[in-house]
Amino acid sequence: MAETRHPLPKILLADDEPDLLALMKETLERQGFTVTTALDGQEALASIRKDPPDIAVLDLIMPRCDGFTVCRELRKDPLFAHLPIIILSAAGSRDSRIEGLNLGADDFITKAMDIRELLARIRMILKRSRQGLDANPLTRLPGNLSIESRIEDALAQNQPLAVLYVDLNQFKAYNDCYGYEAGDHVLRTLADILIKASRTHAGTPDFVGHIGGDDYILLTAPTRMEETAQHIIAEFDAASPGFYNEKDRQRGRIVSTDRQGKIKEFPLLSVSIGICHNANKKLESLAQVSQLGAELKKAAKEMPGSKYLVDRRRKDG
Repeated sequence: MAETRHPLPKILLADDEPDLLALMKETLERQGFTVTTALDGQEALASIRKDPPDIAVLDLIMPRCDGFTVCRELRKDPLFAHLPIIILSAAGSRDSRIEGLNLGADDFITKAMDIRELLARIRMILKRSRQGLDANPLTRLPGNLSIESRIEDALAQNQPLAVLYVDLNQFKAYNDCYGYEAGDHVLRTLADILIKASRTHAGTPDFVGHIGGDDYILLTAPTRMEETAQHIIAEFDAASPGFYNEKDRQRGRIVSTDRQGKIKEFPLLSVSIGICHNANKKLESLAQVSQLGAELKKAAKEMPGSKYLVDRRRKDG
């Protein structure tokens, strides 16, 4: 497993006033933040979805779509339902403040504020967010508490549910051979593939979580589960050769140590997916889902290359 490192807090600033945007960016960067900027609401949404920040600071009045619209769109998306958001407004009327907070903004600040106040608010919200959420620091995907809550809610409401347990094959050997930085790149790439797979259909994106290490989870509908698994495998297999140097890529194998410390050859990275669902039989509990998922994923890992395995047993079988 790659060791956990904590990158600099990342902020998305969106404002249609270039001079103010440049001033805020410079100030925040001097305070140790990584800052991405956008000049309108649509650019802000695209930037957030491409490279999720730790917090978004949005001007209320912007071209193409305003700060409220951006906030509303993010709150509809399970991947960004908990992204901290601050709304900035030149007017700051009581009605605007109430509307922003009702939409799920974490704070509403008038532009007349001192930049030091904005800094204090950002730090306070980030601290509160880290304490209250279990997002993985490397991929920023929801962690175990959020995963368990999502599954339990779906079971309680008897929703159509397919749970994809996703795991990398040969990751320890790769990490030992290429190092933690390369391993982190692989983990982020798989996270990106899962996020894109969750958006391949119309409507609300599927839920993606990071259990830990090289273990992920994706919740979708049974009607989409196999198509989603096939998409993940195709995208990862296309990316996998790029993780290696030319010599290992040509050979199709690497030399590393196994869990007993013995030197041996390992095939290139691949992905295994175990899928349990309630299309054929009812899923009764989180414990049952976890057990089934672990069994199916283990069986998939015993097959060569990237594979997915679906639980096709019925209630009477």
